[in-house]
Amino acid sequence: MTQNQPHPSAEGILAASTRIDPIFTNSPLISQETANTALGLRLLAKVETLNPIRSFKGRGTDWWMQNEPAGDHAVVSASAGNFGQGLAYAGRAHGRKVVIFSATTANPGKVEAMRRLGAEVRLEGADFDAAKAAARAYAEAHNCPFVEDGNLKTIAEGAGTIALEITGRLERDGVQLHAIIVPLGNGALLTGIGAWIRAKAPGCKVIGVVASNAPAMKQSWETGRLISTETAATAADGIAVRECVPYALDCMRDTVDEVWEASEAAIRNARDFCLTHYGLVVEEAGAAGIAGLLENGGSLKGKTVATVLCGGNVRSENA
Repeated sequence: MTQNQPHPSAEGILAASTRIDPIFTNSPLISQETANTALGLRLLAKVETLNPIRSFKGRGTDWWMQNEPAGDHAVVSASAGNFGQGLAYAGRAHGRKVVIFSATTANPGKVEAMRRLGAEVRLEGADFDAAKAAARAYAEAHNCPFVEDGNLKTIAEGAGTIALEITGRLERDGVQLHAIIVPLGNGALLTGIGAWIRAKAPGCKVIGVVASNAPAMKQSWETGRLISTETAATAADGIAVRECVPYALDCMRDTVDEVWEASEAAIRNARDFCLTHYGLVVEEAGAAGIAGLLENGGSLKGKTVATVLCGGNVRSENA
């Protein structure tokens, strides 16, 4: 169903920007002198943690739901928590039942949040990709639409509105952006942002960041083959992907310049960095862009760089 989709486009991103629920759009773009000094560059951080679901996912899920034909069947997906919250929020707004499959190891706070927003949440499988397999089987058995994050053009275009907002702001300020650093899980955020940057700021590098312990998307991009790993044992649950998403990989070929890895230590340090320099609580996956800069940012010294602080749903210390 999704293999022959066109890639995300600047036109689609522009259309999405005019229709996505404004509660998710026009998030702050911040720069902090102490952070810039610590990194040796000018960092502009797009803060996506201040909306009702505390992540960027509401952009893509709302745009997808608006483009989905009306129906009585439930919408089925798999999520570590943030995408599921976005889909649940959109389902509630547009009158669609939502069923989310999450791993038995999922963040309990994210599971509770999905349920609070009205989703039916089923816990199956030891990790995200096992939960995704269960969700796909359920959708087929019940003849329901299966929504796979990273595998749908409209979801990527919704996420791409983040880049539209960044470039619009910098154009008004007369600032040239040299690189944008984007957490890479299933790929919707990276491919949506990459599509906009390629069209509107082609001189800007697009760099994805995976967790070193979950390198499937990086290895797939580097080899041009679909790579799976046995585990994805990272604290950054939002990018803990074992199975490469084929559509996202196809889109990445034309929109991504580099993919970096970030160690677990760098991911922890990036969370602390966000609290120290921005006074923001950012979850591990949400801080992956900064983690990538901490370990790989030497080539960008003195440059103007953007990243997305894309989630703030942290795991409780008691969970």
